[in-house]
Amino acid sequence: MRRRHTTLGEFIIENQKDFPYAKGELSALLSSIRLAGKMVNQEINKAGLAEILGKAGNDNVQGEEQMKLDVMANELFISTLRNRGEICGLASEEMEDFVIFNDEMHQDAKYVVLIDPLDGSSNIDVNVSVGTIFSIYRRVSKPGSPVTLEDFLQPGNRQVAAGYLIYGTSTILVYTTGNGVNGFTFDPGIGSFFLSHPNMKAPEEGKIYSINEGNYVHFPNGVKQYIKWCQELDESDGRPLTSRYIGSLVADFHRNLMKGGIYIYPTGTKAPKGKLRLLYECNPMAFLIEQAGGKATDGFTRILDLQPEELHQRVPFFCGSKKMVEKAEEFMQGH
Repeated sequence: MRRRHTTLGEFIIENQKDFPYAKGELSALLSSIRLAGKMVNQEINKAGLAEILGKAGNDNVQGEEQMKLDVMANELFISTLRNRGEICGLASEEMEDFVIFNDEMHQDAKYVVLIDPLDGSSNIDVNVSVGTIFSIYRRVSKPGSPVTLEDFLQPGNRQVAAGYLIYGTSTILVYTTGNGVNGFTFDPGIGSFFLSHPNMKAPEEGKIYSINEGNYVHFPNGVKQYIKWCQELDESDGRPLTSRYIGSLVADFHRNLMKGGIYIYPTGTKAPKGKLRLLYECNPMAFLIEQAGGKATDGFTRILDLQPEELHQRVPFFCGSKKMVEKAEEFMQGH
């Protein structure tokens, strides 16, 4: 008899024991994210037919031109999470300020969510993989009162859960609650996510480095020297390495998690503090990669130990296989 795979819902319920203080709220919150992800997936799959490709005609808080699906994904996640009572507030990469959920339904909620609703959305028009990144914290302000900025400006080491959805040839949800990393693949025929990648581990070494080499002239010296090292011929340690850069953090991260590799978005004159946002991208991905045995730093300091100072703070990001990140750090510290 063929064994049936575990669904995401079943897996969440089975692992509620990891959160004795949560009383099922965190499980319900992860279920809400699953539901919103399924709806975004549906919209992405029919984007060309539904005329929601292309630009929305306005900029987000970062000054970046929003794509139509950026706006739609943001609205879908906010409305889905608002319809449940598990969170008291939400911050999105697409909005300047956080949203307060302060009605009776959300008054006793203990969690806040930070989200990048559609990472890599500039790739949608050319049918390249995009994703959603999410991060969950317990609030630090008093329950029953409106959520505050301090609830969102917590270091990444206080995350209670984080993950991403990648919308590609298949749709996969990968998440951690601090007890390892597990991946679930969406079966559109049944409408459920099934456990497909249990206990995911990043290889300690890899053959792939992911960086936008078009910005080479702007990179700090340490990064330039590391790239040269990656390109050198040395058969004793498997060099040269292979350059792979999609331009969608979720897609680049997912490939390197599976196959081994390093992702780098450093500082530069075009992005003097780096391009990626600490709260919406770097913290959740750092939590995931550490849980999978990898490493994430800003070139010098562990990402999860950085104290956020503002909602849309940017930082340099070195993330991936542990030994590869450590080698890149060597070059950064030497220059």
